[in-house]
Amino acid sequence: MPEAVGTLGAILLLVGAAFSAVVWPAFLRRVARDERARDAAGRPTRFLTVHVTLVAIAIVIAIAQAVAGIWWLAVS
Repeated sequence: MPEAVGTLGAILLLVGAAFSAVVWPAFLRRVARDERARDAAGRPTRFLTVHVTLVAIAIVIAIAQAVAGIWWLAVS
């Protein structure tokens, strides 16, 4: 039973990482096209900066999830 739980945990980590890798870049593309992303001079606004930061953090977490999931599968 503990091996099944370990394998399931690893798979859940990998699924979460894959979800983030698919969803967050698509979200960032939508944010970048939003009219609030740039001011009249074409410079990035706080709206864009905040969302880029959030997506970057989410991708870093997704990478950590993937590494943990792969490691967990390797030791299971």
